[in-house]
Amino acid sequence: MTMPSLLRKVALVTGAGSGIGRQSSLALASAGASLVLAGRRREPLEETASLITQQGSAPALCVPTDLTDPADIAALFGTIEKHHGRLDVLFNNAGTGAPAVPIDELPLEKWQMTVDTNITAMFICTQYAFRMMKQQQPMGGRIINNGSVSADRPRPNSAPYTATKHAVTGLTKSCALDGRPFGIACGQIDVGNADTVLLAGMKGKEPTMDVADVGRAVVYMASLPLEANVLFMTVMATNMPLIGRG
Repeated sequence: MTMPSLLRKVALVTGAGSGIGRQSSLALASAGASLVLAGRRREPLEETASLITQQGSAPALCVPTDLTDPADIAALFGTIEKHHGRLDVLFNNAGTGAPAVPIDELPLEKWQMTVDTNITAMFICTQYAFRMMKQQQPMGGRIINNGSVSADRPRPNSAPYTATKHAVTGLTKSCALDGRPFGIACGQIDVGNADTVLLAGMKGKEPTMDVADVGRAVVYMASLPLEANVLFMTVMATNMPLIGRG
């Protein structure tokens, strides 16, 4: 199958050091995009960048970023402006969970960290992306938010994660509407049981799917012309117990 072309496009992926972020970065780079990799730790970002180079794609720019720190996010987008002068695709992928304990036993700081990472950081990144995409020539771009099937069907003892993923859905809808006058398309990908480190606890308990398939789905969303948008996409392990009772 011929991969869509993202030549001369600049793409930022948050949480790019592992899992869905890494595989999506590889897929976007393979489709021709110039990648900016953001995440808390430099070493995993550099590993992703090395894999991008090994597959023959253009070198990626690594920008270690604490996405719970607004000043770090400001510096990230300043670096993108300095090195590339524009941003065509933002994949708001970075996320975290909280311990699977009863809600009355969850420490407040665990709730706050989940909120800060999963929705506040995404909101701030989206703000900066809107500002760049509205001012650049040609105007416009695409924002893809990593939601979750948990936004529709939560697991037990997952209030912080589920609540923030519901909030992601609201942010996606609002930004899809607000971006229309500026050629900014916003959509959401909801992933079910991709085989990543975060799903290690479910290994062998439920069917999983290759995380690379999520990367291919992100490329499809990113490569559409701005006149078309995938508002919501669900990519899931075919046999996972999500639909109905099985």
